[in-house]
Amino acid sequence: MACQMPISQTQSFSNTRTPSLSLLFKTPAVQVLVPRSRLSTGHGARRRMNGARLRNAGVVKATATEMPSKRRSGDEVKGFVEEMRAVAMKLHTRDQAKEGEKEPEGKPVARWEPTVEGYLRFLVDSKVVYDTLESIVSEAACPWYAEFRSTGLERSEKLTKDLEWFKEQGHAIPDPSTPGLTYSQLLKELSVKDPQAFICHFYNIYFAHTAGGRMIGKKVAEKILDGKELEFYKWEGDLRQLLQNVREKLNEVANDWSREEKNHCLEETEKSFKFSGDILRLILS
Repeated sequence: MACQMPISQTQSFSNTRTPSLSLLFKTPAVQVLVPRSRLSTGHGARRRMNGARLRNAGVVKATATEMPSKRRSGDEVKGFVEEMRAVAMKLHTRDQAKEGEKEPEGKPVARWEPTVEGYLRFLVDSKVVYDTLESIVSEAACPWYAEFRSTGLERSEKLTKDLEWFKEQGHAIPDPSTPGLTYSQLLKELSVKDPQAFICHFYNIYFAHTAGGRMIGKKVAEKILDGKELEFYKWEGDLRQLLQNVREKLNEVANDWSREEKNHCLEETEKSFKFSGDILRLILS
């Protein structure tokens, strides 16, 4: 699974590619680097395969993976991002997302009792993860990671400002802890050895923060920050358009994956929820 894609295959993804599975998805479809005869697996077969895998998934906790996207007139197909979103939704509980299929566990966010100290631990460890993601994209060990530079979803600079604000309020900023450091190391390893798995984490981290992450941030702010909105939860420009731009780039990247590589990416979803959940629970520590 290591990234060995020639740079010639990564330059300026073209919007003129002919979708190879246009009847199945809403945004530009997935075109894999295998003979078309291998694409004969029908939608039903894929759905049965994904369903069997998801039935075996363990119970995990995470926030909603992404905001519902606006349906555009004449937009009839969806790309691989929709597959990632569908898998993520199946791992949510019903109180986390309307499409969730798991039974609720633990206290709902509205009944959380966060502390400033715990929230700072969460923010510090989150920054470790976002620093790592931005560094990986900048260095681009896999050439097409460079497509995800300057998307507008980056959070490191915002978190730096928020932590500085807390410091000005007299709070001590803690050192990064095990959840953030462990996740950071995993992301570094996956980015080199297993790019499909890395992309799964990349997608879930950024898109979850724009949806459930914002909801949690608002609830926590109401309880311990007098409603102050941190920079962590602000984006410059139209957030929906920023997300759509990244969706399109993710779909373009996945166009060059085999079905096996796509399935491998999807199978990483539960792990991404686990590591993100470990960091999220720091809020209550």
